[in-house]
Amino acid sequence: EYDVDDLLPAMAAGLSHDGTLYAAPFYGESSMVMYRTDLMEKAGLEMPEAPTWEFIREAAAAMTDRDNEINGICLRGKAGWGEGGAFITVTANSFGARWFDEDWNAQFDQPEWKNALEFFVGMMSESGPPGYATNGFNENLSLFQQGKCGMWIDATVAASFVTNPNDSTVADKVGFALAPDTGMGKRSNWLWAWALAIPAGTQKLDAAKAFIEWATSKDYIELVAAKEGWANVPPGARTSLYANPEYQKVPFAKMTLDSINAADPTNPTVKPVPYVGIQFVAIPEFAGIATEVSQEFSAAYAGQQSIDEALAKAQALTNDAMEAAGYR
Repeated sequence: EYDVDDLLPAMAAGLSHDGTLYAAPFYGESSMVMYRTDLMEKAGLEMPEAPTWEFIREAAAAMTDRDNEINGICLRGKAGWGEGGAFITVTANSFGARWFDEDWNAQFDQPEWKNALEFFVGMMSESGPPGYATNGFNENLSLFQQGKCGMWIDATVAASFVTNPNDSTVADKVGFALAPDTGMGKRSNWLWAWALAIPAGTQKLDAAKAFIEWATSKDYIELVAAKEGWANVPPGARTSLYANPEYQKVPFAKMTLDSINAADPTNPTVKPVPYVGIQFVAIPEFAGIATEVSQEFSAAYAGQQSIDEALAKAQALTNDAMEAAGYR
């Protein structure tokens, strides 16, 4: 019996339209802080369960040790809407920024975006790794596993990688916290579901449906747990997983669920917006626009242009694209 009511509400809602589920989540994720407990202790600080960006910046500076190649913080700066673009969007959300106002006008000329970018670049210049403008998920994962990051804010699914002693040199020294905020009511975490769906024209409907039912089922989770251990099961899709006493022993289980529950794609920003989505805007044009915007931001991170220049270009190209698409 496929228990559709067991799907986490946040994941089911993101894959539904008018109450109908159009895809089944294989796993889901938010984002959170992963940090070195030993370096935090050495710095004389204690990570709050719900930190502010100011604390993160302070802790990053305190944990940075250039002589020993330890960067206080590792974050995505790589161009791409789903790489650095996703990260700076959720960061900006927490600073009160938004992609568009209610009339689909770009908002990169507003002070919230400048505040977010200046904070990000300042913190990364102080405490980030060299060349962070070209680092994405995989590069930062490698740095963290090698013991070269004090903190990493990224996908909750990465928790199982950084705590795996087969891959991570710091597996027994990792703690977790909610993504930071600025006190404005929005945290800098995203929501994303990796899901399976069936194209309308398929010739193999029954086989496809049977596979999806199996691959997203409770039985599949039990199978992975038996073979790979509970820490490595697909997270973030089913409510029952987080009620399982065995999974509750996994050190990052509760924070992953809390992070997912803290994300609201229907109300992603401090000010009202006409779109759904936290680290993205759910319109067909977004991937192309946001990739171009992220390229301008990455150029600013790399010192190839100023933050003001990057924001001005982002404002112009976004408004041009939205006008061409008929939104304005």
